[in-house]
Amino acid sequence: MAVIKANAEDTKLLARLMRAEAEGEGDLGMLMVGNVGVNRILGNCLDFKNIRSVSDMVFQRPGGFEATIKGYFYQRARDKDIRLARRAIQGERTHPATNGLWFYRPTGGCPGTWYDQRNTGRYKAHCFFAPSRSDCPNVY
Repeated sequence: MAVIKANAEDTKLLARLMRAEAEGEGDLGMLMVGNVGVNRILGNCLDFKNIRSVSDMVFQRPGGFEATIKGYFYQRARDKDIRLARRAIQGERTHPATNGLWFYRPTGGCPGTWYDQRNTGRYKAHCFFAPSRSDCPNVY
């Protein structure tokens, strides 16, 4: 059962975001981007209050995803990317993105915190960060 509301177009939109943000990280890295996106919709906390849909999450300004301002994001969703997006929508979570709301690709190592959010780990080039349970209980 889905953990967020998403129709076929929402699923394709999430798939495009996952690919644009992390195609170089493989399927697992793309799934982690999906985890972060789903968490932002579930969270209703911190920077993500009133983010209630996939479209709200993908196109949030300010604080949204950088990929949406680049042409690569606007390619058609591939079947394999859609399957990964469905997995994220169904609630499949992968560490270190399990409870994450943020990630980024640093030039060096991952800092212990980023904007006061704790580092939950690194996967390939991306560092992931999660809020505390008290700040954002809906992602736990």
